[in-house]
Amino acid sequence: MGMINVFIVEDDPMVLEVNKGFLAKVDGFKLVGSARTAEEANEKLKDLPVDLVLLDYYLPDRPGVEVLTWMRQENLPADVIMITAARDVSTVKALFRHGVVDYLVKPFRFERFKAALEAYRQMWGKFNREKHLNQEDIDALKRVQAEQTEAVVTNLGQMPKGLSEVTLQRILAVLRNRKEPVKATDVADDLGMARVTVRRYLDFLVQEGKVDMQINYGSIGRPSHYYTLSEKSGSGRPKRSK
Repeated sequence: MGMINVFIVEDDPMVLEVNKGFLAKVDGFKLVGSARTAEEANEKLKDLPVDLVLLDYYLPDRPGVEVLTWMRQENLPADVIMITAARDVSTVKALFRHGVVDYLVKPFRFERFKAALEAYRQMWGKFNREKHLNQEDIDALKRVQAEQTEAVVTNLGQMPKGLSEVTLQRILAVLRNRKEPVKATDVADDLGMARVTVRRYLDFLVQEGKVDMQINYGSIGRPSHYYTLSEKSGSGRPKRSK
């Protein structure tokens, strides 16, 4: 069937490297490019032979859904799997309506990533081998997509494997004791933990609505992510202005 060309859109360099590593472990897929902003993605996608885009929602310049909308307007022959911390039902429904073939909620395990790619490879293979599909073929493809959608909805709100309730509470305590919003590196320094580990917990807390994340767009360099307890958590803190 040939290799499936993949393009990754992700602004966090650590997460980008993790996703690249995951992709390299799945047979049949080849990374052909990456971007950290919506604008960069649009520029590169125009000129690259891409079958599948792994697309983050929270990008520094524009939401990932605008990249998806632009791809549809340009009739680019590429499919999209969302890989993002956005987990509210309205966003999930909107992105499936825009035609994403799967939706991975951060943080996720390699097994779920692999399952998404293998399901896509099955669909891609059908579309590239056959000139015509019968009803059974179409029903089988729809069944796979329905199972993936159900898995996304079922997993919303569940604590991912590998996260500890004790560590979660320690991170919440740091946020509770800080007077100002903090970066993941600040929390990591306070607890003596790796930043990438702290980011996994913070992403989960953002998903659960217990922590607010805001992006500070500086004049140079990549934007900084700041975290504070959500007002819903009873912190009583005003949100940080951009």
